[in-house]
Formats: sequence, C-alpha cells, structure tokens
Amino acid sequence: MSLPFVSRALLPFLAALPLFATAAQPVVEVYKTASCGCCQQWIKHLEENGFSVKAQDVANPGDYRAKFGIADAHGSCHSARVAGYAIEGHVPASDIKRMLATRPEATGLAVPGMPMGSPGMEGAHSDPYEVLLVKKDGSTGVYKRYR
Repeated sequence: MSLPFVSRALLPFLAALPLFATAAQPVVEVYKTASCGCCQQWIKHLEENGFSVKAQDVANPGDYRAKFGIADAHGSCHSARVAGYAIEGHVPASDIKRMLATRPEATGLAVPGMPMGSPGMEGAHSDPYEVLLVKKDGSTGVYKRYR
C-alpha cells in the first residue's frame, strides 16, 4: 500500500495502534434504578472504555432482565443491551468488547450479584467472580474468571 502523505518510518507505529482506537463502540442501553450509585460507576467504566451509554431510570430493572432472556439467578442491579446482546450486572468492558468482536451464539453476558472488585464495585477488597456467557437455551458457561 502506498501512502504518499505518511512517512514510511511512521508505518510501524500506525500499524501498532489498537483497532478500537479508530472504531466506535456501539451504544449500550442501561436500565437501572435512579438511586443506584454502583450502576453509575459501571456506566462511567463503560464510557472510560470507549462505549457510549444511554441510561434509563426504571422502577424495576428485573423486568428488563427477563425481557432480555437472563434468568433471575444471574441477576444484578442493572440490565443492559448492546448490539443485540444482553448484559447483566457489573460485566467488565473488556469482556463486552471481546464478545462483540467474536459474536458468539448467545443471549449475552452476566455477572450475578454485585461482587466486590468488579467494575462499579471497587473498594477496599476484591472478591473472585466469574463472567458468565448466557447461552440461547438459558444454560451458562464461564466466559472469564477474575481472582
């Protein structure tokens, strides 16, 4: 490829730039209660990692969890949708990006409960937790473990 306006010496540096720096992430629609502080922190985490967020305060985020196909057993304090996938709870942005890049046949990702140390739940200590891949049939598998 010939780029007359770019010095050949810069090409290795340009090639090393991460793809996500130039590609916009899809909008994440978040359904949460108005008073949830950790939900706001998770939204901030997403925005700091390149996502645009459209947050809506709702009376019962669990209604959206059910609508998106996530079982109550995998529930948390907020539910979200991105590019046709459900996101339940404090899922790290890196796992959402990986899912969007690989496009698995799945309903989405979930971090059940509100584990300390997950995005939006940072504090004095971190508990181990798992990000679950929720499959179309409702079963789950471990997508990533955090220790």
